[in-house]
Amino acid sequence: MSDPWWPPGGQPGWQPTSTPYPGAPDPWAPHGRHPITGQPYSPKSRLTAALLQLLGFFGFLGVGRMYLGQTGLGLAQLLIGVLATITTFGLGIAVPFVWGVIDAILMLSGRVRDKQGRPLRDGS
Repeated sequence: MSDPWWPPGGQPGWQPTSTPYPGAPDPWAPHGRHPITGQPYSPKSRLTAALLQLLGFFGFLGVGRMYLGQTGLGLAQLLIGVLATITTFGLGIAVPFVWGVIDAILMLSGRVRDKQGRPLRDGS
């Protein structure tokens, strides 16, 4: 006869879903977890990414995206900014400016994720 209390949870292959004791750090999510989805937060900061995006000549350099590991998109911002500025004799500078400001707003609002698809953490 088998013991109905073993394994814990009554199911074979049961795995604990919480930390060993209350308040213990989660080894799979050192920066915490999203309260609704439960996804681990990225080590990248939402505020830092947005500030880098704004301070990189208002998105002209794509530094915020490169910080998040999205180098392809960062380089695209840089190339489009350079090409738009050169081909329009400086009038196209508005394209990367607007793109950078909108991108920074999206980063601050939590709509942008890092390269692995994790939500950005709060703070710096």
